[in-house]
Amino acid sequence: MNVFTQIEAQLQSVLAEILPTINLADFAIAVEPPRSGAHGDMATNAAMVLAKTAKMPPRQLAEAIAEKLEAVADITATQVAGPGFVNITLAPAFWQQHIKVITEAGADYGRGTDKQQKINIEYVSANPTGPMHVGHARGAVLGDVLANLLATAGYDITREYYINDAGGQINVLAQSVLLRAQGRQVPEGLYPSDYIIPIGQTLAAQTDFEAQDEATQIMSAKQVALPIIMDMIKDDLAALGIRHDVFSSEQSLHDRNMIDETLAQLEGQGLIYQGILEAPKGKPPSPEDREDWEEREQTLFRSTKFGDDSDRALKKSNGDWTYFAADIAYHLDKYQRGFTHQINIWGADHAGYIKRMKAAVEAITKGEAQLDVRTCNLVKLLRDGKPVKMSKRSGEFITLREVVDEVGKDAVRFMMLTRKNDAPLDFDFAQV
Repeated sequence: MNVFTQIEAQLQSVLAEILPTINLADFAIAVEPPRSGAHGDMATNAAMVLAKTAKMPPRQLAEAIAEKLEAVADITATQVAGPGFVNITLAPAFWQQHIKVITEAGADYGRGTDKQQKINIEYVSANPTGPMHVGHARGAVLGDVLANLLATAGYDITREYYINDAGGQINVLAQSVLLRAQGRQVPEGLYPSDYIIPIGQTLAAQTDFEAQDEATQIMSAKQVALPIIMDMIKDDLAALGIRHDVFSSEQSLHDRNMIDETLAQLEGQGLIYQGILEAPKGKPPSPEDREDWEEREQTLFRSTKFGDDSDRALKKSNGDWTYFAADIAYHLDKYQRGFTHQINIWGADHAGYIKRMKAAVEAITKGEAQLDVRTCNLVKLLRDGKPVKMSKRSGEFITLREVVDEVGKDAVRFMMLTRKNDAPLDFDFAQV
């Protein structure tokens, strides 16, 4: 029993005494932290929730509740606030006793019983095109901490990383590696950083790429580069204390025809059609919207049927599946592995993608799976107040490993949690 449930139990006793004829189980009575620490340790909405049924003005009922609560040994003061909140201040002896409980429980304090529910948390999932940078750390830490909390609470947690190894970025990576294997400079628009050089040397040593046609060269470059870079990423995450249980490959969805099968299922539900989307209005479209909209007939998913703002494209003009199509298949794959509750940690630049993904999960699982998404805003890396560039394409960026080596794992993790995940964060080496 935590501190809130302890006080809630005492509140329930008081309410049963004041309102003996009301079934309290029918009401959503909350005991939670107040908006400000100046208002006490806890607050309850009980008076406002029960006032209509009790046929009493909320503040009058709140006064009665507050008076009864002050007689409880664990409570030292109460205050009626606003339309009928009751703020509660706990006695010092209550906290002293609870500290003893925490000390005696040790590492098991707060640990819940087995809730028999599987939850999949997908986080980081950075493109496998190079080492991690500090911007990736925010989602990594949030996902890891959330997974730890839920596991401690008794849930069966799987920590997952989705490897985006089938998109255009991987082709750009392969071209960069191939040029390095040939001993050539990498032009702007590819990946010119020095970490590509040894990968190119490995490609040259392991394959006779000069005898291959262009398509085979690109495939060879991918096959060599991806395992090396994923090992880099895993090492970077380990330095930050981050681990994953499962690494899922986007390319494997294509190889298993999972996307075709998923969309055939949606088509069987009458949720796919051929049509022309309206051009995006107002502000410039997001990358996802640009992928969706073309002035032509397209294969579309009836996303609006599930609360989205627009139906969504599933095929590009060249016949390839869109990222969205692959993502639908991926979330179905998670559902088929037994995860009816899925949590994704995304960058804030993907906020516009949430509605369509929730719509797709609801459709493809026929409402049996729940998707929750948490977004992380940008991290601005500073040194003495001056911005530090973080672009793999420019070749100038500080890796996550360099940051961890300079300030320490715990300092990085702590800094990533000092602001709400959806607010921008300045990370200044001088201040850390």
